[in-house]
Amino acid sequence: MSIRTSIEVPERIGDAAEINYGEPAGADFGPLARDLIPVRSMVEQDLRSLIEVDRRITGRDRSAYFERKLEEALRESDVRISLVAELDGRPVGFIMARVDFGEFGRTEATAIMDTIGVDPDYANRGVGRALLTQLLVNLMTLRVERVLTEVDWSARDLLGFLDRCGFRPSSYLCFDRNMALPGD
Repeated sequence: MSIRTSIEVPERIGDAAEINYGEPAGADFGPLARDLIPVRSMVEQDLRSLIEVDRRITGRDRSAYFERKLEEALRESDVRISLVAELDGRPVGFIMARVDFGEFGRTEATAIMDTIGVDPDYANRGVGRALLTQLLVNLMTLRVERVLTEVDWSARDLLGFLDRCGFRPSSYLCFDRNMALPGD
């Protein structure tokens, strides 16, 4: 085994040691999910589609929740990071998130992922991964250090998806208190 002790520098353009970054990439990996499914910033006109996709997933009408979240995403945030995925000329998935520049005593920029949804007719086609991948790319450019979310323990499909995307249980505990119970 020989150890390379010097760097090969091409003497002129076109020599074998020169790397041409203008050529297409080799086929050593496939396209990213966000490259296969168009993902764009969320706009006000997406409200009906978001509500309909969520209704198809949950079986409930959460219009008030989505109206509030869309208002927060578009008007109350300095940075728009909520996204919509489109296929067949219509929205088929969404991810709603926000950036907090410190909370609960932490000083690092943290993203909170509030809601993610994919139309059941488009499940298992990479829509969720495309949304999450684009969100993470956008957050990296903002120098966000962490993404947090909460998931119902019984939402096994969502837990599995987040696990496959690299999410792990947090070292922080989330506490809640039922307000109907008398306090000590």
